[in-house]
Order: sequence, then C-alpha cells, then structure tokens
Amino acid sequence: MAELLLVDDDPRLREMARFSLARAGFTVREACNGLEALEACARSMPDLVVLDVLMPELDGHSVCRALRSSSDARSRSVPILFLSTRGEAFDRVTGLDLGADDYLPKPFLPSELVSRVRAVLRRSGPEEAAGPLTAGAVVLDTGSFRVTVAGRHVELTVTEFRILQSLLKSPGQLVARDAMVRAAYGGSHHISPRTLDSHIRGVRQKLRDAGLDEPVGIETVVGLGWRWR
Repeated sequence: MAELLLVDDDPRLREMARFSLARAGFTVREACNGLEALEACARSMPDLVVLDVLMPELDGHSVCRALRSSSDARSRSVPILFLSTRGEAFDRVTGLDLGADDYLPKPFLPSELVSRVRAVLRRSGPEEAAGPLTAGAVVLDTGSFRVTVAGRHVELTVTEFRILQSLLKSPGQLVARDAMVRAAYGGSHHISPRTLDSHIRGVRQKLRDAGLDEPVGIETVVGLGWRWR
C-alpha cells in the first residue's frame, strides 16, 4: 500500500482529497504548509508527494526545489504531483522544470486525482528484470532505476527516466510525440506540448551536467518528435 504526503493549506481540499485517496487504498499523511512538508519528508519519505503550489510559510516550488537538491537520494527521486489554481502554461512548465512529475490544476475531480496518483506511481514502480540499455557513455538500468554517464550517476525523476528509456531502446530511431507521451505517462491523460518539452529539456540538462559530450544526446526532429543521436 503506497504512502502519500498530501500538502495543501486548504483543510476542505485536504479532507476531500484524503477521503478519495484513502478509499482508493492509499495511506495518506498531511501537511498544511511547505515547512511541515519538508519536516514530514525528513521523518519518513513517502512514496509520492501531492503538493500545492501556493502556500504560506514555504510555497510548493520551494519545497520541490529543496527535495530535488537534497543530499538524500530518496528525496531527489520521490515522485511529486503538483496541485495549483495557477493553471497557466508558464506556471506548469516552471514546476516541471523544477523536477515535478505531473501537474493537476484546481478545481479537479477526486477521481482524476486518484487516476493521476496511480499513473505516477505506476511509472515509478519496479519493472521486470532486464539488461541495461547502453548508448556510448550512457547506461540506463531499469532494474535498479539508475542512469550513469561514464560511471557518474544522473538523478532523474520518474518521468525523465521513462523518456530517456524510450529513446535508448532504439538509438537513432524517431520516437514520435504520441509514442513519447505513452512511454512517459502511460497515455493516461492529455499532455500539452510544452509539458513534454520541459521534461525533455530537463533530461538534456542533467546529462550535460554529468559530462555527456554535446554531439550526442537527444535530437529534436522538428514537428515529429525526438531521437537519440
């Protein structure tokens, strides 16, 4: 049974979300602001964080940034689902650039929240044992959920890992946008082009930071999709 941390300053929303998630079989802990969220994660890291953006004390973007920059590997990789009334594309992209795995604008149906949580957890779950995918200095191991560049570990979010995995399965071959959405999100809901572009940008930057040579990596095929060059 997955354990979730639900972070929102609206007690009525927390009550509704907690009821729906608990009925779906999840264990739910709560925090009413960003500082409480970080303290809760420090005590025991959940399997997923449902995180509001606009909160007192410390906003959701700051919480996400703190978790992703933590020295603890579990904090850096815990799946994060943002909730926010700020549904503009810029705000969504900002959250995704910080390392969130999904974004659900308010107001939302309880059933959609449950569906999104299940989808993110499904993507973050273990896969059947398989050999690592290797492309030059890049090695992606699905069994250990680990990516390295010339032996140097690269910390990817769940969604970023799935994107890179889909590209390394067939180096040099085009992965169309629709296929990338299915690989990264399981095809469970609509993903805007800017959302996917943000995740791609995040993978590129992390690989470069790990020392990947510029001539290789993710190549954009304008209007069609991407391929591993």
